Amino acid sequence: MRFAALVTLLLLVAGCSHQRDGQSGTSGAPTTTTTAPAGSTASGASTAPAAGAAISDVIAWIQAGQAADTARYHAVTRDGVTTQLGGDIAFAVAAAKVACTTDSKHTGGALVCLVDLANPPPRPDTAYGEWKGGWVDFDGMSLQIGAARGDPGPFVNGNGPELAIGDTLSYDDYRCRADQAGLFCVNYAHQSAVRFSGAGILQFGCLRSVPAPDGIGIAFSC
Repeated sequence: MRFAALVTLLLLVAGCSHQRDGQSGTSGAPTTTTTAPAGSTASGASTAPAAGAAISDVIAWIQAGQAADTARYHAVTRDGVTTQLGGDIAFAVAAAKVACTTDSKHTGGALVCLVDLANPPPRPDTAYGEWKGGWVDFDGMSLQIGAARGDPGPFVNGNGPELAIGDTLSYDDYRCRADQAGLFCVNYAHQSAVRFSGAGILQFGCLRSVPAPDGIGIAFSC
């Protein structure tokens, strides 16, 4: 009798335990947590750096892009004719209304860009020759916007291929990322960065406004 009563008690305990588990519905189920990558929200949307952003945030956002094959950007094209650039690179971002290239022979590898600016800087009295308000030079230490040019310079043979939105391109001390908000380029050596866009040029990091040299519209320097 005592053995039968013990068996009955064990069955009742097991039944109650099963009922409690069944009522919970989630007992022992794993918990999943989704963490958004740097520079994005949990939904996957990416927000480009705004004016005044810390250089560390700008760098992190640029590096979060998808690396493009630099080998594709060593040539320019004009009227169906392709010209190889050797070690230089060239690329364009239609959304930012910008075309960029390097010209190591004349500028030591600095980034030279032509931007279709909505409000380019006016021609200064010290400028001689054809004024190009959207001509931008960025060498890491300095940023100059607007220049008097008598020739197309490194753009004489055309522009480089399109850098896709979200892609990054690296060369020397630079890395650039294309975005709908503009082209963002960082120079690691000087911890400076620039946003190139038809809406305007933004500087980040050590770049501060300085008096523009003769023939230049606006200047910044570290």
